[in-house]
Amino acid sequence: MQSANGNEAQVQRKALTEEQINRFWIDGYLTIGKILEEDEIELLRQEYDYEFERARKGQNPRFRNLSIEDTDDVEAKNQAESQMLQIMQMCEYNIHFRRLLYDDRILDMVEDLIGPNIQLFHDQALFKPAHHGGPVHWHQDNAYWKCSPPNLVSCWLTLDDVDIHNGAMQFIPGSHFQSVSHEDSTDDSVLLDYGDNVDKSQAAVIALPAGGVTLHHCQTLHYTAPNVTDNQRRAFAIHFMTPGTKSLREMQYLEVSFERPVLRMRV
Repeated sequence: MQSANGNEAQVQRKALTEEQINRFWIDGYLTIGKILEEDEIELLRQEYDYEFERARKGQNPRFRNLSIEDTDDVEAKNQAESQMLQIMQMCEYNIHFRRLLYDDRILDMVEDLIGPNIQLFHDQALFKPAHHGGPVHWHQDNAYWKCSPPNLVSCWLTLDDVDIHNGAMQFIPGSHFQSVSHEDSTDDSVLLDYGDNVDKSQAAVIALPAGGVTLHHCQTLHYTAPNVTDNQRRAFAIHFMTPGTKSLREMQYLEVSFERPVLRMRV
């Protein structure tokens, strides 16, 4: 195509096809598949293991075991029978995960879904150890976050091969169209649980190779099963919002900061 002055018009290439974009908004999630190279996966695995080793020694204040009541007792977190381990804001402790926030392969897809102005809400590493990795119950993310407008998009990236047995993502297609009320889990964990109200026969189980990605809307019901296999499951989630998003929990706008940087801005 030629512009009026004879120069070739610049056409921005989309990272997602129109079919993929439509599928995301119909289902509330999208399976992307593998985006990382083997050397990138290996480096992130090493850094991930290092950060959790530090956390298990009490050297990270944002380390939690989501399968038990919140506690400052590191040994209680480490020795619990069920372990759904979390490090919030991994990007503040490890430069390799901070760089991942700005990865064009991810941001290009997010831009196709929420537009060119992208801010970090938060990130989190979610680790299910082999044999006793705990579940994350059925929930909508925004039941925790209470953000307005509720249009945040999450990139869930796995550093291990995942399937239904070791904690692959499961989604209920179309569940993002309305928010639902959640209840506290009954198993003494800090998790919410909408599970009794979910038609589990509708669940889509998303098996992924290491380095694979899914994208999902903040109101899409999702779940990950316990990991009772011989294989660990290391995952990293990045949650994206548009600048100007408000926290109804804190009754204020989520301002730009080191904790919540603007990752992309086009003017």
